[in-house]
Amino acid sequence: MHRTALRSSDFEDHGFIPDRHSRQGGNVSPALEWLGVPPDAVELLLLCEDPDAPGGSFLHWLVTGIDPHTAGVAEHRKPAAGREWPNGFGEIGWVGPAPPPGDPPHHYYFRLYALFEPVDLVDDPSVEDVYRAADAAMLDRGTLVGLYGRRGG
Repeated sequence: MHRTALRSSDFEDHGFIPDRHSRQGGNVSPALEWLGVPPDAVELLLLCEDPDAPGGSFLHWLVTGIDPHTAGVAEHRKPAAGREWPNGFGEIGWVGPAPPPGDPPHHYYFRLYALFEPVDLVDDPSVEDVYRAADAAMLDRGTLVGLYGRRGG
């Protein structure tokens, strides 16, 4: 079913995310590219979460309303025509990895949903709210996983 692919020129799937993308190292959003979006998609939704966070899944980036005819987003940019939402720190837009020092590397799941209709989200959605809405309107989905850990201290 999944034809949509998500990748980055900044890191390989299940590879380490460069420090410049971390919250402490520059907080620059990674470049992303997507392929195989179904032609009947009306919009795309992009999210990045850390399910390994101590308090449960942490939202690092949420963008809705992305033009389905785009092919990606450049580093340190937001997707075309998209709306950025508050992340887990309450800031609008991307917030880079910031796992506790000494934790094993956390997994950062970037998911791109191709949707047959726009999603309706509450003002400050949780990761679960986003999944519930996106799954209900999903045509297809692509996933990219990055790893990031900080040294102790």
